[in-house]
Amino acid sequence: MGTPNGRGMHKYDDEIPFDSEINYHQSESSLVEVLGSHSGESLTVHHETLAGIVYRSIRVVIFSNKLNLLMPFGPLAILVQKLTAHLGWVFALSLLGIMPMAERLGYATEQLAFYSGDTVGGLLTATFGNATELIISIYALKSGMTRVVQLSLLGSILSNMLLVLGCAFLCGGIVNHKKEQVFNKATASVNSGLLLMAVMGILFPAVLHYTHTEVHVGKSELFLSRFSSCVMLVAYAAYLFFQLKSQRSLYVSVNEEEGQSGNDSNDDESPDISKWESIIWLSVMTAWISILSEYLVGAIEGASTAWDIPIAFISVILLPLVGNAAEHASAIMFAMKDKLDISLGVAIGSSTQISMFVIPFCVVIGWIMGNSMDLNFQLFETAALFLTVIVVAFMLQEGTANYFKGLMLILCYLIVAASFYVHIDSSE
Repeated sequence: MGTPNGRGMHKYDDEIPFDSEINYHQSESSLVEVLGSHSGESLTVHHETLAGIVYRSIRVVIFSNKLNLLMPFGPLAILVQKLTAHLGWVFALSLLGIMPMAERLGYATEQLAFYSGDTVGGLLTATFGNATELIISIYALKSGMTRVVQLSLLGSILSNMLLVLGCAFLCGGIVNHKKEQVFNKATASVNSGLLLMAVMGILFPAVLHYTHTEVHVGKSELFLSRFSSCVMLVAYAAYLFFQLKSQRSLYVSVNEEEGQSGNDSNDDESPDISKWESIIWLSVMTAWISILSEYLVGAIEGASTAWDIPIAFISVILLPLVGNAAEHASAIMFAMKDKLDISLGVAIGSSTQISMFVIPFCVVIGWIMGNSMDLNFQLFETAALFLTVIVVAFMLQEGTANYFKGLMLILCYLIVAASFYVHIDSSE
């Protein structure tokens, strides 16, 4: 088994979770001490090594990013809720507390991606990056806030496709201005097709509603939404099989092809933490995000009243900014390293996963809960999604990226944000 940077690993590395970490970070003097110690001292040295690994892991994950200074806002939000019940402050503090956790969730996934390659790495980053949105959506469904679920998931798609991808293209184009950045055009085309399929699934229930052509008023729209959701879930499962098993060669990134040709320039990169450490951190952060999400969802309506901001703007713009912190950081970082295939796997892959998996999954979960969530996102919101998918599809059709394309996507997102700020949700 080889590491992502091409170096071979010991055949027993997978059997001992922290063994690879000892190889990565232990100094030569420590190794000599371990090898030269007496049998009676070996157990003590082993415990010291594990303690060192735990200390180093906490230092690397928690104290290596300035954004982590926001972490105390999470416990502070819970304290404010218990003492004052001021929902505006609870919402703001929860929002700030979730942001660094979502970013660190992306970091841990990125570390895990070192062991899986670009394609699976992009899929893992998109999946765990969407964990925040999925957790918030489930809590909102339990509270009967169906419209918040629809708007927050729609906002995540818009944010990923316009803001995250735009920032990745902009930063990557500026850093690599001396050459044209390229990505796998075939992969982008498949994702664009899936996004258009998702738009179709969301569009028809809205058209059925606004043309008043339902066979059974109030029932046909819900039936169509549930049927379309099941079809979309089947399509997404087939897409995963196609991507990971059937046509893996189609999804070989430009960087992987260069590496196979002997032109890989990233041999000096290595993970900061081990595979098992990444998995443990993913579990811890997901659990903490789920706790804060409950307070966040419960304070949305109170924050809207306290700040005099439409719930639609909070759901479409503010919530996705927190949920997409992981995607935002990862996509920009990989684009600056000229790994656009991973950036697209994070930004566009995340949008595809939300539209083809998370949204239909929430419809099915709502069905199980007895909640009548459907795919009718209302006319204004559906139009915004349709135009966004069309714009991004045109941007990706050439298979190249530059800073000007990124700037255009960011400006498009500003137009969308301003539109929702002055928009009154018709369902309210």
